[in-house]
Amino acid sequence: MSSIDPPRQRRILASLVVSAILIWIDSTVLGIALERLADPVDGLGATPGQLQWAIGVYSLLFATALFAAGALGDRYGHRTVLMLGLVVFGASSAWAAWAGGPVELILARATMGLGGALIMPTSMAIIGWTFPPERRAGAIAVWSSSAGLGVAVGPVLGGLLIDHFWWGSVFLINLPIVAAGLVGAALVLPNPRSPQRRRLDPRGLALSTLGLLGLSYGLIEGGHQGGWNRWQVWASIAAGLALLAAFIYSEWRESEPSFDPRLFRNRRFAAGNLALAALFLTLTGQSFYLAFYLQGARGMSALDAGLMSLPSATGVVLGSPIGARLAARFGVARISGTALVAFALCHALNLTYDVDTSLVWVAAVGALAGLSIGVAVAPTTAAVIATLPMERIGAGSAVNNAIRQVGSVLGVAVLGTIVSSTYQHQVEPHLPATIRDAGVSAEATRHVARAIGRPDLVDLANYTFIHAMHTAALVASAITLTGAIVLTLAFRAKRRTAEEIQVAVDA
Repeated sequence: MSSIDPPRQRRILASLVVSAILIWIDSTVLGIALERLADPVDGLGATPGQLQWAIGVYSLLFATALFAAGALGDRYGHRTVLMLGLVVFGASSAWAAWAGGPVELILARATMGLGGALIMPTSMAIIGWTFPPERRAGAIAVWSSSAGLGVAVGPVLGGLLIDHFWWGSVFLINLPIVAAGLVGAALVLPNPRSPQRRRLDPRGLALSTLGLLGLSYGLIEGGHQGGWNRWQVWASIAAGLALLAAFIYSEWRESEPSFDPRLFRNRRFAAGNLALAALFLTLTGQSFYLAFYLQGARGMSALDAGLMSLPSATGVVLGSPIGARLAARFGVARISGTALVAFALCHALNLTYDVDTSLVWVAAVGALAGLSIGVAVAPTTAAVIATLPMERIGAGSAVNNAIRQVGSVLGVAVLGTIVSSTYQHQVEPHLPATIRDAGVSAEATRHVARAIGRPDLVDLANYTFIHAMHTAALVASAITLTGAIVLTLAFRAKRRTAEEIQVAVDA
């Protein structure tokens, strides 16, 4: 049991919450900047594929470096690694703010993902070391609640900055938070180390990172001009899958793997993680295309688009405690399964969005989506971890976090590619031959159309993008519904046999 007195425990938790808010703000704030980054005049002229990479590479490095971060904390102290993560995050945020081109921005975002990976598992380890078992769950709940604050504040503050400054200002939000986190860490955080040091597993880190990079590259490149019939696309996808298979095989053979695939032999653990991966895949993909819908097709300012995220963020905050209480009474299958079906319905309702759809309706759908996410995630995560024996909870939690991040990577790669390839296929036949290259994205089409005085092509770009968005929304709905079905089947109550019923009656 921890010997740290309660007042210091509160100060430690407050410092860790600051670091967590940093991660959650950055996971949402870039969405507000996407439309500006795609602008060839006021932004970087980034293509849809480059913007997909700017979002996806953050989650990719975050997912693959999580296990190494925990092992480093065991060896060198969790406060030491957390502070290193804050420094890396702050430096890469400044790099991203003044990036000179899309490739430089992508590299900076990858480094930010690495910094975030150093922060999260070390924070959880410090909480576990600081708080006794009877107070640990409450501390984790407070730490987790920072997600709602970060998700709510990030888009609004980012929109305010973009409307008054340049696109890179959204990354400068991180710098004062990093400074506060470093001061708090230096003054109040302990520096626990594990007596049993885990290995760093460089082979697993390399295989998983290169495998996800290859798979993501193939999926994103398939949506570019030239389509899916290029050998580079399929070779990259095949190589990525082969490397990921090698990673799973390598980890399976290890006695103490960083990522333990044997955990998936538990049916409920596997089904719960699959459902969460489906949720985060579609959530990230939806966030990607809705950013272009609001600021591009609808022409909203960055601040107004950021304010449109508040109903969803509020729904997440309200839904988490509601989901936990309902699941305790009615079971995970009924509550989380129903919430995932509701989230699938919200994706389907995106088909009602047009250039002049009521913003009240858009906000209402967003609120329902956020509520569904909150109701689904909290009890599903708790149920997944509860399927494991006490000595495997740490490994299971690490796998659970990694699966979420992988879902986010694939969400941008898959749904973003569907939007991009559908738009290009639909719009190019209607463009004059002299500006056919402007069909690479709706932003490029609108820019060229305004430059040559063709407002009809602006309308064409808007309506074609919305059609492409509808296609992605249908796919997202199907993926989420599949996750709901798998979760419900795995967690539904086991039917008792006639003999078991008779024994219960006799008793």
